[in-house]
Amino acid sequence: MYRRRWLLADQLGPHFLDDPDQPVLLVEIREMFRRRPMHRQKAHLLLSALRHRAAELGDRALLLRTDTFREALAQVAEPVEVCHPHSRAALRFARSVPGLTVLPPRGFITSQADFAGWADRTRRGTLRMTDFYRHARRRHGVLTAAPAGNVGAARRPRAEARVTPATPPPPPLIVEDDIDAQVRRDLDRWAADGVRFVGNDAPRRYPATHAEAQARLEHFLTHRLPEYGRYADVMSVDDPMFSHSVLSSSFNLGLLDPEPAVRAAEQAWRSGAAARTAVEPFIRGLLGWREFLWQLYWYFEPRFRGANWLAATEPIPDWFADLDADAVEARCLADVLASVRDRAWTHHTPRLLVLGNYALQRGWRPAEVVEWFQRSFVDGTDWVMNATVIGMSQYADLARVDTRPYAVDGADIDEMSDYCGGCRYAPQAALGELACPYTGGFESFLHRNRERLVADPRLAAELTRRDEPERREAVLAQEEKRGSSPP
Repeated sequence: MYRRRWLLADQLGPHFLDDPDQPVLLVEIREMFRRRPMHRQKAHLLLSALRHRAAELGDRALLLRTDTFREALAQVAEPVEVCHPHSRAALRFARSVPGLTVLPPRGFITSQADFAGWADRTRRGTLRMTDFYRHARRRHGVLTAAPAGNVGAARRPRAEARVTPATPPPPPLIVEDDIDAQVRRDLDRWAADGVRFVGNDAPRRYPATHAEAQARLEHFLTHRLPEYGRYADVMSVDDPMFSHSVLSSSFNLGLLDPEPAVRAAEQAWRSGAAARTAVEPFIRGLLGWREFLWQLYWYFEPRFRGANWLAATEPIPDWFADLDADAVEARCLADVLASVRDRAWTHHTPRLLVLGNYALQRGWRPAEVVEWFQRSFVDGTDWVMNATVIGMSQYADLARVDTRPYAVDGADIDEMSDYCGGCRYAPQAALGELACPYTGGFESFLHRNRERLVADPRLAAELTRRDEPERREAVLAQEEKRGSSPP
């Protein structure tokens, strides 16, 4: 006798089922949208993906709309099983339900036992993604022997911020259907009833089905992967997508299985369709960073989210929380915040060097920054944002994820982008009317946290270079005056 497989909203791909005839449970909880503001496009994608999966499965699927998951499970007569949920809260709930069988995790390449064994052999407290990525490549036999005639270097090239790539053909179009129309009507009604969303609504631009996601992946592998290594870190006001696949939400919803995607990218290198310098950064993102963040979420204790090594205590200001890009004059921040408002997405470099960097420089509370990223991005999940924001972006975890904070000045942003040429601020200036908020903010960050940062050789050198007393006091006074106002 089959158990009914409960597919959570981030377990919607075919690899979360074992048999084509297995009955399925899908649950839609309106209360999830009441708990905290969510980007309107993220809410639309979640509901659309759930409802499209139910439509695909037809009579095999039982789609319930209830106030709580417990109420939904109480309506199911037969035994129910669920793959290991992707959040601590969901796992605690699943284990509290009598008779609910929790299966091992799916949708990841490295097992929890394999990671724990590697981490336990490594000195605890100094786990690094680069070390894990080497382990994972060896463990899974990825990018091993070089193919004849295509021995591209493994080193990733420096981003070319002022070089425009050839424009690839647009990815397969997302066509909204009757399900999307009903989702939009429901969200409009909920908003009228007091459910709060952030960001702008728009026609759905992200895959809600496995077929849509697979078509986007195949397009990326053919048309964008060959230039990925060259342009993946570039920020541009003219093209927020550049060489990226924009499939993070598809992987995080479980629409795509990462292992076949890794193998397909590796095959592009072996066939000569793309150089290793293009392929490896993409594979590192899936086999390295994505797996590393998932494993850290479960390996470290739950208190990780509360880490605040730099003692940052400032709240996120309303203009940032509400994605008010029109209030911002700094061109980079205005453009990236507008991308979040209008698309619920921007790629990893703006997230780290524009958004997270700004929050870090001003000492915003790390837990609030995690929450903001999670609700504002279409791919925001607890396990991703927890380690990414706490560990990498806000350096709040005693360097367990990265060795240094992602704090840079305007000159670094200028080097990685085309933003500064049209900005009212001067990227080199830390003081005065033209002082770049990132350059003055960077110096202020260094001075405020000098005792915690002197162990880092690079930051210690930056401190020494900027440690003239009069300049230090002037920068600190200027940044304090700016306060939480939009730059």
